Amino acid sequence: MMLIAGTIPIKGLPLVVGRVGVEGEALVIGGYRIPGTQGTAAMTSAACLTSDYLRLASPQAVVAGDIGEGGGSREIYEYLIQNVASLCPTVLALHYCLPDMALMRRLCQAVKDCRRRPLLIADAGSMYAAKAAGLAPEFDVFTPDAAELAFLADQEATHPAYVNRHLFCADISRAPALIIDSYRQRSAPRLLLVKGAIDYIARDGDIVATVTEPDVPELEAIGGTGDTITGLLTAFADAGLELAEAALIAAKANRTAGKFARATPATRVSQIISQFPAVFGEYLGRWSQGCALRRV
Repeated sequence: MMLIAGTIPIKGLPLVVGRVGVEGEALVIGGYRIPGTQGTAAMTSAACLTSDYLRLASPQAVVAGDIGEGGGSREIYEYLIQNVASLCPTVLALHYCLPDMALMRRLCQAVKDCRRRPLLIADAGSMYAAKAAGLAPEFDVFTPDAAELAFLADQEATHPAYVNRHLFCADISRAPALIIDSYRQRSAPRLLLVKGAIDYIARDGDIVATVTEPDVPELEAIGGTGDTITGLLTAFADAGLELAEAALIAAKANRTAGKFARATPATRVSQIISQFPAVFGEYLGRWSQGCALRRV
């Protein structure tokens, strides 16, 4: 079972747990319709469409409203801490939650009670919390952009609220050096997928692949297109791909969907997501040759 958890920027949305459906540009979880615009929702939409194409069970989601006050984030953490062992997901992907190091430590401890350890994937606030708590090596995948990679590599930044100037002048061309720094300082998981004009895939400190094509620079201006990469990777990992292969295909698919959508800075992320089935139909068999991809 694939389990995705993260907050939604909707004030008053309670903790919602359930299977995910997609209706047009909206997610349907536990009877609630949630705009699939960006963040956790865009990630979940991408994972859901990918799972549907691969004929996998749709993701389970744990979401709550949080507009920066922290209540929804704490509800998600506490639910996972109490229930992750009984849910025993194959993949647990954590997205937007306000960074709380103490709760992240408790969650990682709870994961150890699962009868089979899930793959642990983190992006956004959950990634920040894991790094700040010194738990990055407990994870299997982080999916930072260039600025977030600078945070991982910043030895002095013990909390994302306290970062040095490098976060504000991050350049994807510095990624190779920052990747080395992140692993040297034990601030990185087993695999990094660094998202940007060049996508870097690093395993245990070594860059094993880069993706530059198709070159669709307009994707950089569209909110949510980094989140969709994480959703794609999560679904491919749940399908049985080795993690570096899952990351490589996710990066290629995301770029190709932008090409298929003829993306402009005004394009909505939902228009990118809607292209995934067509992208898979044309390219997935070619990309996944030799991979342990199930039910394609």
